[in-house]
Amino acid sequence: MSILIENLSKKFGTFQALDHINLEIKTGSLVALVGPSGSGKSTLLRIIAGLDYPDKGRVWLAGQDATFLSIQEREIGFVFQNYALFKHMTVYENIAFGLDIRSTDSITISNRVNQLLQLIQLEKFTNRYPNQLSGGQRQRVALARALAIEPKVLLLDEPFGALDVKVRKELRNWLRRLHEEVPVTTIFVTHDHQEALEVANEIVVFEKGRIHQLGNPQDIYQQLFITYSS
Repeated sequence: MSILIENLSKKFGTFQALDHINLEIKTGSLVALVGPSGSGKSTLLRIIAGLDYPDKGRVWLAGQDATFLSIQEREIGFVFQNYALFKHMTVYENIAFGLDIRSTDSITISNRVNQLLQLIQLEKFTNRYPNQLSGGQRQRVALARALAIEPKVLLLDEPFGALDVKVRKELRNWLRRLHEEVPVTTIFVTHDHQEALEVANEIVVFEKGRIHQLGNPQDIYQQLFITYSS
């Protein structure tokens, strides 16, 4: 699914979170939103997901005006930094949740969940609960749950921010490989410039509610990493 952000603005009180944002994301892209806290990254993600609405402007999904569509109508998977897994549900039940509430038949659910368990390499953890998993494993389960409903867009808000450096590096490599196998249009927010460089095929740099830079990692490497490393 392609995404077109057209002249989007959003205020919270007197704070201008987004200021006339225009952005086009092509079908199958893996895009990183980078910038300091309060620059507008997560606000844009939430508006695309339907968790917030803009004051001005439009969100187009696959050519359809989706600005005020419900979350359910958008066919979007969302992964939060804190995973948001259901503590009382097993790994299997967490992944199956979205399918179950859509009244999907049990055979289809079983096939889809088992396929995803193989994809995230947690086949042996089917009956474990979130508190029995490592942070990296919980994050993979959260990604599998988002993918279970076969979304057309996957949104990740600081997906690895709560993990240690070693696990983050392993998971960002895994996310890149996952995207190659399941090339759903993906947008992820990160403060980690190295993460954006290694994972994304396009980087959008935010500053004070506006897009400061846009391009592939090679094109903007010098400006991005020298500016934010100094």
